[in-house]
Amino acid sequence: MQLVRQTEQKGRLVRRWRMAGAALLVAALGSACAGGSGDEGAGRPVPAKPAQPAAGQQPRAEGAAGALGAYVDKVRQQRAARVAAAKKWGLALPPLDPPEPPAVKPRITTRKGFETDGSGLPPVFTTVPTKQRIVFLTIDDGAEKDPELLRMMSELKIPYSAFLSNYLVKEDYGYFRKMQAGGVSLHNHTLTHPYLPGLDYDDQKRQICGMQDIIQKQFGKRPPLFRPPYGNYNEDTLRAAKSCGVKAVPLWASEAFPDHMEWREWDRDLHPGDIILTHFRGKEDWKGSMPDMIRKVMKTVTAKGYAVARLEDYV
Repeated sequence: MQLVRQTEQKGRLVRRWRMAGAALLVAALGSACAGGSGDEGAGRPVPAKPAQPAAGQQPRAEGAAGALGAYVDKVRQQRAARVAAAKKWGLALPPLDPPEPPAVKPRITTRKGFETDGSGLPPVFTTVPTKQRIVFLTIDDGAEKDPELLRMMSELKIPYSAFLSNYLVKEDYGYFRKMQAGGVSLHNHTLTHPYLPGLDYDDQKRQICGMQDIIQKQFGKRPPLFRPPYGNYNEDTLRAAKSCGVKAVPLWASEAFPDHMEWREWDRDLHPGDIILTHFRGKEDWKGSMPDMIRKVMKTVTAKGYAVARLEDYV
């Protein structure tokens, strides 16, 4: 019993010390914040006046609680803006937020059945290895330069990657600079979009490395990703790509149009890490505009419980 009483007494003393320390800390903070340089406040603490909330705002707690409250408010505002943007662009549901990207990117290997005889070549793949319910949106060539696409993707905050062919983008590099300024990565899709296996090694190298040079000159960076036109390649293609700095060759698991989706897999469905292909096209080529195509993609992706993530965060 004596041991129990001694323990209880020690507990009461610890609590008193903590309360006294907190009171001293509050007093010290009040003195430090309220001290002035004039005669009236010199040499003695003046209680600081608490900041008054703006009209219509609730008082905010200080310290960790205040920081948490500010973060929650920010998240709510961002979510509300995304809901409003979804409504503006004709989506019943806003896009789902992707998870934080991995600290270490997954190891990418060539998909079974897509191999060539060469070793040490850039991997060719249609899906990124991940268990997260995310997919990746990629847009090819550069024929259609719709300013509505830029506004839509920016307001909805949908990440995507562009694979460009110079014969289509050279008439308006500025459009793609605006895209790049919005956080979009620009990658290689050859100079003139030929059927690469029909060319010898030197001609393939000119097509791929020549586009590497143009992207570096026009957009400031040599891209690490390359997509062969039509998804067709051979060992020479991969050797040429590697020679001018290409690290990986993403193909696609599904393709998006304004009025339908096409699928590579037998189950005609999305899977974690799938790459979605679409093109810079307009009403002259499609049954709809580029925003129509994005609406189709996002309705499909969101309804299946997937978020669109940034490909470069994983590859």
